Amino acid sequence: MQKLWLIIQREYLVRVKRRSFILVTILTPLAFVLLSVVVVFIFQAAQTTARVAVLDESGIVGKGLKDSELVFFKIVDEPLDTLKRHYKERGYDGVLHIPKLPRIGESVSVVYYSDKQLPLSTRSYIEDELARKFREYKVAQSGYDKAILESFETKVDLLERGLAFTETGEVVEEDKTGSSVVATVLGTIMGFVIYIVLFIYGSMVMRSVMEEKINRIVEVIISSVKPFQLMLGKIIGVSGVGLTQFVIWIVLLQVFMLIAGLFLPLDALGSGQPAVMGKEMPQTDLDELMQVLQAAGQLNWWLIVPLFLIYFLGGYLIYASLFAAVGSAVGDDLGESQTLTLPITIPVILAIYIMMAVIENPESSLATWSSLVPLFSPIVMPARLPFNPPLWEIIASLVILMASAVFFIWLSGRIYRVGILMYGKKAGFKEIWKWMRHG
Repeated sequence: MQKLWLIIQREYLVRVKRRSFILVTILTPLAFVLLSVVVVFIFQAAQTTARVAVLDESGIVGKGLKDSELVFFKIVDEPLDTLKRHYKERGYDGVLHIPKLPRIGESVSVVYYSDKQLPLSTRSYIEDELARKFREYKVAQSGYDKAILESFETKVDLLERGLAFTETGEVVEEDKTGSSVVATVLGTIMGFVIYIVLFIYGSMVMRSVMEEKINRIVEVIISSVKPFQLMLGKIIGVSGVGLTQFVIWIVLLQVFMLIAGLFLPLDALGSGQPAVMGKEMPQTDLDELMQVLQAAGQLNWWLIVPLFLIYFLGGYLIYASLFAAVGSAVGDDLGESQTLTLPITIPVILAIYIMMAVIENPESSLATWSSLVPLFSPIVMPARLPFNPPLWEIIASLVILMASAVFFIWLSGRIYRVGILMYGKKAGFKEIWKWMRHG
């Protein structure tokens, strides 16, 4: 046990003290915040207000077009040829020609003349404004009361209510409005975090094993400790490095976001879109935000967070042990690792696609069975946790995951203790299979 602890300390301290680790740990959250700031400035720099001269031959638009941050309308009454020739001299970016309105029911073709490409957002806004004016005109021409027609348009708010039963059989309702949005976002984030971590730190374990084998350092180490202890020490030591890095990232990210918030609105940093200063949030948006925050507060965080960490640990132990086994089997040619890691990366990639499908329907048979498969469950089940899966599925998934972690560590240890001292021979899948059987 003492030797294992020494290996863990060595693997942890060697990596934490590296200059590259310090730089990456500090610069990664800083780069994330700077990227968000740059994106905001890019959107602000790209956003311009188009001045459009409107020639309305239909006679129905008038001055009813609403200006916005995207476009400023100016109704003019000049010949079209003159406008097309002199629109720039008069300070316009383009000319919008509205022909005479065809018969009711026919589509309207409006032409925009300019030497510049019209942005998609501006184009969409102009189309919506013209459609609104044409609709108002047709309603007025039809003789129907506008207020009555508008009353036919009904906004429907779908409220979700959870049902539960007490011991006496009484039905208890629970407000679940906004919970599906929160659960989807949270599940997706947790799934992708584990996906990224498995690749980054699993590959780190593999590279560590490969470097020691190629440099023949492992021959000296093996004389003092057992190969299995060495492999297990590497896995635990690197996991400590990853945990340390994540904690520092979370703290630094909050600090950098706070600093950036002094120069830019926080809502702009969060959305990547330029905030509109001086405008209050509409009441409908505020109500939706409050519903989402309320739904987030109703989640069982005391269950979600510990289970997320357990699935993170179980998935890491499985895939890190497999990456360590691959690293021990690689010879002097580092290109061999790409072929040997293919069977490891395929389940992880499949798990991501399964997770996306499961989030759409977290109670499907695919969700149930994939949550029990140990190569998929570290990614799939955390994504299901905000949706409150059945307790028996969580327990069964955890038991299978932990048992599988022990099995894969034992199996990888059989490969590791043979492959780590194998030189001058290219190890294929057939050779690795022999090591697993007789290692």
